[in-house]
Amino acid sequence: MDPHLVTALNGPLLELEKNVVEATPSIERWFRLEWQDHTPPFYCSVDLRNAGFKLAPVDTNLFPGGFNNLSAEMVPLAVQATMAAIEKYCPDAKNLLLVPENHTRNTYYLQNLARLIKLMRMAGLNVRLGSISEEITGPTELSLPDGSVHVIEPLIRINNGRRVGLPDFNPCTILLNNDLSSGSPAILNEVYEQSLLPPLHAGWTIRRKSNHFAAYDDVVRRFAKLIGVDPWIINPFFNHCSEINFAAREGEECLAANVNSVLVKIRRKYREYGIKEKPFVIVKADAGTYGMGIMTVTDASEITGLNRKQRNKMSVVKEGLEVSDVIIQEGVHSFERVDNAVAEPVVYMIDRYVVGGFYRVHDQRSEIENLNAPGAHFVPLAFSHPHALPDKAAEPGTAVPNRFYMYGVVARLALLAASIELERTDPEMAAI
Repeated sequence: MDPHLVTALNGPLLELEKNVVEATPSIERWFRLEWQDHTPPFYCSVDLRNAGFKLAPVDTNLFPGGFNNLSAEMVPLAVQATMAAIEKYCPDAKNLLLVPENHTRNTYYLQNLARLIKLMRMAGLNVRLGSISEEITGPTELSLPDGSVHVIEPLIRINNGRRVGLPDFNPCTILLNNDLSSGSPAILNEVYEQSLLPPLHAGWTIRRKSNHFAAYDDVVRRFAKLIGVDPWIINPFFNHCSEINFAAREGEECLAANVNSVLVKIRRKYREYGIKEKPFVIVKADAGTYGMGIMTVTDASEITGLNRKQRNKMSVVKEGLEVSDVIIQEGVHSFERVDNAVAEPVVYMIDRYVVGGFYRVHDQRSEIENLNAPGAHFVPLAFSHPHALPDKAAEPGTAVPNRFYMYGVVARLALLAASIELERTDPEMAAI
């Protein structure tokens, strides 16, 4: 499957591809040195947008829930990456406890859990499912479309309360696939002699997108200097606005001012590069996921004219979490198409390795809208094909493998930013 760009790769993105492919040895060495100073999250997915003149991450998920959308050919690589990740935290690990989202009945999410369990077992781990949901009070069967059944059980304290596990299951590692939108459960506090991955402060109870993109901004400035490109080509402008109350129409002036500020910066860059597209920003909750609490804005005046339905949509996100802080992010057009529908690449990583990805495709959305919405479907990326290695001899813009390699590089920049973000927001480090 080869994607199609409505607008051909041009100008700055062609230069980026050329520089990235030519600098591959320097880039890989740069990453290798960075990982000596920083520890990557256990796993991560990054949503990218390709405008033909700009390629940038727009979201970084530390609790990815779409492993079922990766091609089967990527499983061996994902298993190797899982082994590398586990060895860092518990080299002699035998048992792993996987904690899923509270609402686990979604068929696609169950398939994601099945793929994760497969990866962990092939990496040499016994895997059980443990829930923090109050609705799970005993062993509960979860049936998958292929006829297989998984059992999920409520977490309990074991070893005199020092560890978390199940009645007959004492894990070395606890892997969260729950983004903690509903809060950080007390049972996971003060866990001793176990690795909790990702850490609790990676959850949306504490995590903020503005912190992530501040770290990403720092990473990109150094990387862009390494390969000699304008950082803006791979970095969206952003601002942050707090103390917002959409329902009460409080904080609109702050939001409108920040929207206008970002739009002014975008227009300046568009003029510099001769880009004729209309600038826009994405306003979204600074904490939260699932494509909720998001709107596209092309003019600051739109902020003060929100109707009740729009304000209600922006007021709460997943698990009923109220929105009081928003990030105003430069909108990146998505001119990539799959079967003539708007698409955006999503890259998956385990430890510091790219293990695959897919296109999120939506035939009811435009190139300036959020595609993480009902009606989206997924098409695996061709990372797994033998020919998907960068080809230095290819003309810029003509080789799909070069584009996929570029996707992997930008996604790993976001992964590095996530590791720095977690270091900066670690409550234990702040207490020192």
